[in-house]
Amino acid sequence: MSFRQPRFPAMPPRAAEEAARVVVVGAGLVGLTAALDLARRGVPVVVVDDDDTVSVGSRAICFAKRTLEIYGRLGLGARFLEKGVTWKVGRVFHRDRETYSFDLLPEEGHEYPAFVNLQQYYAEAWLVEACTETGLVDLRWRHAVTGIENGAQAVRLAVETPFGAYALHADWVLACDGARSFLRRALGLRFEGQVFQDRFLIADVRMQADFPAERWFWFDPPFHPGQSVLLHKQPDDLWRIDFQLGWDADPEAEKDPARVSARIAAMLGPGRPFELEWVSIYTFRCRRMERFRHGRTIFLGDAAHQVSPFGARGGNGGVQDADNLCWKLAAVLSGEAPESLLDSYDAERIPAADENILHSTRATDFITPKNEAARAYRDAVLELAARYAFARPFVNSGRLSRPYLGYGEPAPDAPILRQGRPDWLLRHIGADGGFTLLARGEAAETGIRTLIIGRDIEDHSGLIAERYRLAEGEAVLIRPDQHICARLPARERDAILSARARVLGR
Repeated sequence: MSFRQPRFPAMPPRAAEEAARVVVVGAGLVGLTAALDLARRGVPVVVVDDDDTVSVGSRAICFAKRTLEIYGRLGLGARFLEKGVTWKVGRVFHRDRETYSFDLLPEEGHEYPAFVNLQQYYAEAWLVEACTETGLVDLRWRHAVTGIENGAQAVRLAVETPFGAYALHADWVLACDGARSFLRRALGLRFEGQVFQDRFLIADVRMQADFPAERWFWFDPPFHPGQSVLLHKQPDDLWRIDFQLGWDADPEAEKDPARVSARIAAMLGPGRPFELEWVSIYTFRCRRMERFRHGRTIFLGDAAHQVSPFGARGGNGGVQDADNLCWKLAAVLSGEAPESLLDSYDAERIPAADENILHSTRATDFITPKNEAARAYRDAVLELAARYAFARPFVNSGRLSRPYLGYGEPAPDAPILRQGRPDWLLRHIGADGGFTLLARGEAAETGIRTLIIGRDIEDHSGLIAERYRLAEGEAVLIRPDQHICARLPARERDAILSARARVLGR
């Protein structure tokens, strides 16, 4: 592989019994994001993981705009833009012709694009670096959780290491240990949903190719008749290619390098050299837990919910779980909010998971029709979409990840001038880990970080006015996770403080 897997040293336990305010179980994309978010808010975190490296294979590769904005707030956004492949155009093909194309972000004036493609191992390696640099994240590699007692006042974790076992007592545990979550099984919690009777071959292929940085999806292409294929560009001359195989495919036989290479050669045509870097066979599942918070143990990412990869909703949804939860947990730990605030994590992220599962299920049903009637419908939609715009919304090759709007619109970005220099609005919203008041005209003194348009920042492009629709004397209150939570008069101090108190669960 082009990426050299880091190996992190395992350290012995400090004592037979240890204590921590917050323990994150699982040092994957979501667990590391949660740890960094908490550390940025001044909360010390212990992270335990049964492995000693980052993910193998590119895994999640499509990072959506909202996720990129979250990583921008955490200090990693520039690295994603510098290393990743930026794209916003998708193309849909049926058999041997293009049916139509779409643009996921046609407007200008955003720091981050619709999507950046980047191998998950890069993101995790950067998160490890950033967590270490905070001095507040204790990363414990090859520390495997083997037992849990989820008490009313604390959680006791049994942990095995190469140096022996110990007990880790936590005020709060964030379960980020993936789709096969040990913690979920150990607590006897159900994971219910749908398993799709189809198999997909997912391969990372190294090659020099002139395909553009776009999402290409084929239905029933000549090189893979009767099935579907997806192509994405990644950094380092890597390309992600997904082949639908059908339910009867033998997973072990299909992973044979010669068989995989034959499929790719048929797609690329003669004379194009390539190398296989990573191959996996997937059966897609859409499912979730009934509740994500169970006392002092809270589930995030694939440990809480799982979707098929069409639409890039898995990794993005997990990062947005962390974004939603961590400011609330920090507020509870600091005494700023009551413990009941954490119940809003379920109230807000369960509907978000349901929306992702709905879109993912519909996409998988369209891509893998279950009977001849469904296949006839799909093919008719594809034929009509090539000629008529009205049919194109019915084509479903994966509704790509978008933020859930049920608990407030994420604050839109806009270019600004700050002290005469070009800047971006979102860099200054939630930047201190707290609430932000964005006002047009004079605002009351509330102790909340306040940005006044025309005084603190200049709306030289007019896009703040367009996107926020703020009248003179009006303000929006924005949560620490950059979601708008109230629109109210900028000078009414009591109303502003009351809105903030309500959002904090008071």
